Amino acid sequence: MGEPALGEAGQGSAGVAGGMPDEGLPFLTILAPSKRANEKLRPRHKTLTRWAMQGILQTRRWLPHRRITVVGDSSFATLELIAAVRRHARLITRLRLDASLFAPAPPRRPGQKGRPALKGKRLPKLSAVLANPATVWTPLCVTDWYGGATRHVEIASGVAVWYHAGLPPAPVRWVLVCDPADKREPQAFLSTNLEDEPADILGCFVSRWRIETTFQEVRRHLGVETQRQWSDLAILRTTPALLGLFSLVTLWAGQLQGAVHPRGAAWYEKPEITFSDAIAAVRRAFWCPPHFSMSRLGQATIEIPTSLFNRIIETACYAA
Repeated sequence: MGEPALGEAGQGSAGVAGGMPDEGLPFLTILAPSKRANEKLRPRHKTLTRWAMQGILQTRRWLPHRRITVVGDSSFATLELIAAVRRHARLITRLRLDASLFAPAPPRRPGQKGRPALKGKRLPKLSAVLANPATVWTPLCVTDWYGGATRHVEIASGVAVWYHAGLPPAPVRWVLVCDPADKREPQAFLSTNLEDEPADILGCFVSRWRIETTFQEVRRHLGVETQRQWSDLAILRTTPALLGLFSLVTLWAGQLQGAVHPRGAAWYEKPEITFSDAIAAVRRAFWCPPHFSMSRLGQATIEIPTSLFNRIIETACYAA
């Protein structure tokens, strides 16, 4: 399943890039109420950035010897978050085009007095780099773009120090992405690992779409966001339980050793396995004899044709 990767799809969600071909495997759930909801209950509001810090540090405690990559959208592109987790995980997020970037601090001269410099000279903003006709663009083909497509883009990349007064400076690798066909707005991304290749940064960021797919599958097959509870405690229990059930079903399906097959239709060809196939295979394993046999195997009697019985089980597995 590769490296553990946190995603921000939906407040407080986290998952590993893996599971089904286009899905992420949930491993941690943090319910982050909005500021408006907290104002009604009058507790101290915790920002999404603070929740992210807590989740990343908890993941590091669980996996002290694993390399962790955290992928987030622009909500996680904060110097405060980078300063808190850079020693524990690699962070890849979007980057504002007007972020204040500086050259790395020059080395201290022998005998130089005063505090060490935090940054070097100011660099042009990425919006200026985008508009500069002298910018050198490199063509790049990104596979597994959103929807599994292949996207041809042009990139410019460099190393800089992202700095804001009062916050620790953050050395980052930035990547500016431009669509030659002008179908998409230019975007910028950052990685706290200065050795990352631009293609790796974009590949990691695009992989966060798997978590979006996971949320769609959990809503469709397990009823997340449609359950009816009458108390906040029930909500706190049910959503993590359903996301955990998604992971369990995925792991159980992986142990069925070839019993999971994609089920398509005459109007829809499906070459790869999806979560609907996985949950149907797990149901079939639980429902079929001998699990629910009411008598000894030698005396079991089937009063309908076996082919019809199998068709009924197959239909029930997908319709439940």
